[in-house]
Amino acid sequence: MDLLERIKDAGVIGAGGAGFPTHVKLASKADYILMNAAECEPLSRADQAIMARHPDELVKGFKIAKDVANADHGIIGIKGSHPELIQLIRERITANGFDGDMEVGILPDIYPAGDEHVIVHELTGRVVPETAIPIAAGCIVINAETSYNCYRASEGKPVTEKFCSVVGDVPNRFTALVPVGTPVETMLKMAGVTDFSNIGVIDGGPMMGRPMKEIGGSVKKNSKAYVVLKKDHRHFRRKSITLEAARRVDKTSCEQCRMCTDLCPRHLLGHNLQPHMSMRVMNYNLKSIKLKETAQLCSSCGLCEYFSCPIGLYPKSANDILKAELMEQGVKYKPTKSEFKALSVRSNRLIPSRRLISRLGLTPFNKPAPFIEIPESEIPEVKIMIRQNVGAAPEVIVAVGDHVEAGQMIGKIPEGKLSAPIHASISGTVTDISPEFITIRRG
Repeated sequence: MDLLERIKDAGVIGAGGAGFPTHVKLASKADYILMNAAECEPLSRADQAIMARHPDELVKGFKIAKDVANADHGIIGIKGSHPELIQLIRERITANGFDGDMEVGILPDIYPAGDEHVIVHELTGRVVPETAIPIAAGCIVINAETSYNCYRASEGKPVTEKFCSVVGDVPNRFTALVPVGTPVETMLKMAGVTDFSNIGVIDGGPMMGRPMKEIGGSVKKNSKAYVVLKKDHRHFRRKSITLEAARRVDKTSCEQCRMCTDLCPRHLLGHNLQPHMSMRVMNYNLKSIKLKETAQLCSSCGLCEYFSCPIGLYPKSANDILKAELMEQGVKYKPTKSEFKALSVRSNRLIPSRRLISRLGLTPFNKPAPFIEIPESEIPEVKIMIRQNVGAAPEVIVAVGDHVEAGQMIGKIPEGKLSAPIHASISGTVTDISPEFITIRRG
């Protein structure tokens, strides 16, 4: 079995984003393969833990990914605010004999440094075209933990564990390697949460993560962090607003100042994304498809909504509303040019991470989340989400009552579909199979 098939069978997906199957991404020939070790979202510490604890597996996995993709250059993107990790990874590159294969690229400590379009430009100087993915600029971008999982796949080990942080307003912030399917409630209790009545939880980072309507669910292969805040914290309240409520607020107050556009990361890369125009369309109920369709260029980074707008309006939500309308109408934005150039003012409009954290009201929580070991006994049951990847859900191949071993495939790729398999993360008995989860009880 070749390395690409091993990565496919191991169920490796994008570990820090939407969960795109890695075997499909690596099947493209690239000039550059880039590792996103930026840990873009405020407060998250998972990628830092991987680099600190498993630097050899990280660079070996990146070498495997580079070879599979037949890429000419490999660059590991790390923020300059982590000099000790930069030094460590450089040392391990040399120690493993990979100096000719990869290098460390220093990223500015900005948000969103980990956006794949931003990281392509920062590390290669290239600009990904509108509506395109990095391969259109000759690049493949994979997450730090994805590289780690590629190495494990080469050793015949499927993705059954996940590095994840619990941060925010909790007594004991931590990062841990836990079985995929670990209940979120279990993670919160490990962080010292005892009263769940007045806490809100954001699944993911504070910018692009989603507030959980109820504290349920479980750790997925692309989970990175759970941010805990009081329900009345201003950022959690802003994250929790409905699109309809955002629409009403936007219509009453937007003064067309353009700050949302002037600081938009994709606009600064030369894309025709102008959030203030989406706000204008909403405010005046304009019917022009041309004015609406640029909303489809939005990456949903949230910078316009949570940082740029001086009066706290919701430009990203306006884009979300327009994107949904256009999808219903079957309208897709078509670029009018194929080559793009970053704006000359871009370097003066980048947003420092610490300034963003302050604006979000999260400075008191911007502290280490040290790595901890969690005994197996703390996680007696897992609920493994069936669909964790972009594309089709895997086909369940176990039944209630079956005994499964950790690492055993329990969901396979449907024939001819874009998907990724799932595996049992603990040894035990399948106690329930719902349309969304496979539950396994340890022992």
